[in-house]
Amino acid sequence: MNEQAHTMTLRLLKGFSLSVDHTRVPICSSAQRLIAFLALQGMPRTRTYVAGTLWPDVTASRAHANLRSSLWRAARTGHHIIDTSTQELAVTERITVDLHDAVTRAHRLLDASRPCDDILTTQTRVDLSADLLPEWPENEWMVIEQEQFHQLRLYALEAMAERLTATRRHGEAVAAGLAAVRAEPLRESAHRVLMKAHLAAGNRGAAIRQYELYRRILREELGLEPSLALKNLLPLPAPHGARRPPPPAGSVPAR
Repeated sequence: MNEQAHTMTLRLLKGFSLSVDHTRVPICSSAQRLIAFLALQGMPRTRTYVAGTLWPDVTASRAHANLRSSLWRAARTGHHIIDTSTQELAVTERITVDLHDAVTRAHRLLDASRPCDDILTTQTRVDLSADLLPEWPENEWMVIEQEQFHQLRLYALEAMAERLTATRRHGEAVAAGLAAVRAEPLRESAHRVLMKAHLAAGNRGAAIRQYELYRRILREELGLEPSLALKNLLPLPAPHGARRPPPPAGSVPAR
């Protein structure tokens, strides 16, 4: 089979999925774990390193046997997924990995010197709203990778909300801010960009409601108050007894 004539896609956001020409390829869990690990490395790794990391609680000989078994199961799919040599392993470069693309877009959003109009899209927001393999069993190497991407995507969503606010795309800015808040409800910077998006759109009531929601969550969870900087974003109430502005010239006063 000529793999170069086919589109191979590995999805790691929200869950594991390997597709060839948009058709999902069934693959067992041990091979999934090996493929995901190699894709996250972004570079070739020695067989010893891979075996020791994926199976740290067994003997070296058992870990290498497990690795050989997983490689065999990956090969049984009939597709060239892993490049192998005597010493090293790597996911083939012909596979497009959704995580790699999401990370690239996240770094672009965080670079204030670079324009990002082409990636201020719903697809970017959706991808940055997803965690890395969230339902997989916890283990040391996976937890580190998950937390690294989680933090990156939060900062990127906030940057996206700010960029969209600056270009007056208020609805999309609010959506990006909400995605950041949903991912980390106790994160003040996420609530800040969301409140700014509401205020830029002229929705002062929505900004006040967002502040009060965050204030309640923070009190209940941590016994803390929002920062003064966040509170100062709120619009000042009209002074008691303030006079109404005069009617426009030529208008007829109400009786």
